[in-house]
Amino acid sequence: MDMTDAVIVKSSRLKSVVWNDFDRIKKGDTCVAVCRHCKKKLSGSSTSGTSHLRNHLIRCQRRSSNGISQYIGAREKRKEGTLAIANYNLDQDQKKDEALNLVNIRFEQEPVKDETINTGNNSFDQRRSQFDLARMIILHGYPLDMVEHVGFRVFIKNLQPLFELVTFNRIEADCFEIYEKEKQKVNEILDKLPGKISVSADLWTAGTDAEYLCLTANYVDESWQLRKRVLNFFRVDPSLTEDMLSEAIMTCLMDWDIDRKLFSMTLDSCPTSDNISMRIGERLSQNRFLYCEGKLFDMRCALNILSIMAEYALGALSEETHKIRESIQYVKSSQARQAKFNELAQEAGFQSQKCLSLDNPWRWNSTYLMLEAALEFRDVFSLLQENDTAYVVGPNEDEWKRASTITSFLKLFVEVTNVFTRSKYPTANIYFPELCDINLQLSEWCKNSDDCVHSLVLKLRSTFDEYWKRCSLGLAVAAMLDPRFKMKLVEYYYPQIYCSDGSSCIAEVSKCVKALYDEHSTCSPLAWQDDNGAVGLLTSGKDSRDRLMGFDKFLHETSQSEGTKSDLEKYLEEPLFPRNVDFSILNWWKVHTPRYPILSMMARNVLGISMSKVPVESAFSKGGRVLDREWSSLNPATVQALMCSQDWIRSELEN
Repeated sequence: MDMTDAVIVKSSRLKSVVWNDFDRIKKGDTCVAVCRHCKKKLSGSSTSGTSHLRNHLIRCQRRSSNGISQYIGAREKRKEGTLAIANYNLDQDQKKDEALNLVNIRFEQEPVKDETINTGNNSFDQRRSQFDLARMIILHGYPLDMVEHVGFRVFIKNLQPLFELVTFNRIEADCFEIYEKEKQKVNEILDKLPGKISVSADLWTAGTDAEYLCLTANYVDESWQLRKRVLNFFRVDPSLTEDMLSEAIMTCLMDWDIDRKLFSMTLDSCPTSDNISMRIGERLSQNRFLYCEGKLFDMRCALNILSIMAEYALGALSEETHKIRESIQYVKSSQARQAKFNELAQEAGFQSQKCLSLDNPWRWNSTYLMLEAALEFRDVFSLLQENDTAYVVGPNEDEWKRASTITSFLKLFVEVTNVFTRSKYPTANIYFPELCDINLQLSEWCKNSDDCVHSLVLKLRSTFDEYWKRCSLGLAVAAMLDPRFKMKLVEYYYPQIYCSDGSSCIAEVSKCVKALYDEHSTCSPLAWQDDNGAVGLLTSGKDSRDRLMGFDKFLHETSQSEGTKSDLEKYLEEPLFPRNVDFSILNWWKVHTPRYPILSMMARNVLGISMSKVPVESAFSKGGRVLDREWSSLNPATVQALMCSQDWIRSELEN
């Protein structure tokens, strides 16, 4: 069309925002809309509306031309796919001439390479946006195929038309790239750690039959903060023997180059765990990597033990629990029955702050709370049985009594679990007094004359004793490193637990503490400390120019021979630190490191032991940890990349 004699029409009737990017030109009776970016001519007639103009702007390659023309010119031609979306109107402006027609929008199936586009005052970076999308998927556990969902693609295309939509394969590759970068960061952190690492292993289920093993590192970093990082999340074949599984774990540890830095390993309580930890411990002991001949290496999860004991208690109380659950359902089945129950409670002068409610069978503390509330209404249920002939499901007197006794067991387990989960990252020192109390309570419960209760307590006692035999030494050493207790807590509990053998058991703890301290002293670059708290460094050849290294060694040896007290001796002789609610043991050791340079290294390693590996949100769960359904269907290598990256990114955000 010859545009000679054509004139630009400016009219107050052109209210659509689309005209900010078009000139309306009139020649004779014909109106043409000319794109200000690419100069393409489209119909500008008032009867044509503006939808075709808006669709052009979405596809216009020269829109916001500052730098985009070069970007477009550099692009290679790609295979395109067409997505037709009928009956959509996503524009927030409801004017007819601004309705967005999304039919035949074309989406690129492949992403562009590293390119940054300058759009006016803002710059658009395709690769950065792709990584932002991948990080979002990892962080929040979204399904990877969301990038191919129609709604997501429409949303993104309208939000930022310049973003080249990605495929499932592309986003998966981006997630792997993020995984490799984040893994390098974790590698550098572990390599520079001033202390040892304790690992824990946890089994996850995925789908109907698949299982994954999650290996997690626990350590106290240079700033005296307790940290956790997932190291591996690999699929476990059911056909793997215990030898093969222990070998797989060792391979992971060596891949991370932390087998020489290992201090302890925490597993669940089961025969398989016993064999795995024994094999790994023996292998590390042969290379003399473990302290105290491996006595502190093999640990069991304290929360796992409490959960097992709680399940035993609920199993022994299954019939009574069923009747109590049926009784609550009966009362709550109609307003009339609830009113009758409330009336009987008032007549009996009964008052309680608790309310009857049904439990969640998958969380054992929920069942405890149901039983606890029902026991308070025990007399009211008895009155209901006398006044309502239809109510026949209630427990009898002996069953109520048994329920009361076993519920008191559950109460202790709930209280101790709450102590252990008070902090997201609990240090090893908090476990000893709580588990000592359980030990003493089990001895009291054994005196119960009810055959059912007595049988249960013997089962609980056997389970706990197995755990205590394996872990009590580590628990006691960790408690000794709490300046509020030192050896006094061990000296208080052991005579009660072991009676006449208490003194020998205390001596065993002291012997282990001394041996552990001596090993840290031998391996430590911190060889001596004067009375003013100045630290002398034996650099072990790290600085060959230091001509006085031999003198430092001589001074250390002669000071010991002259009766200078060690860190450990000074620590144990000094008064206990006052107990208070806001006490932070890691902060205490951070402040007192100059005074106890060798003992502080020992504290860093011991307090970092993972005495419990169950996260706070799963503490009362009856089932194990379950992998998300969307992720469980992915390739195992992808699952590991996603699970590890998610943990690392979340940890970085927390810090």
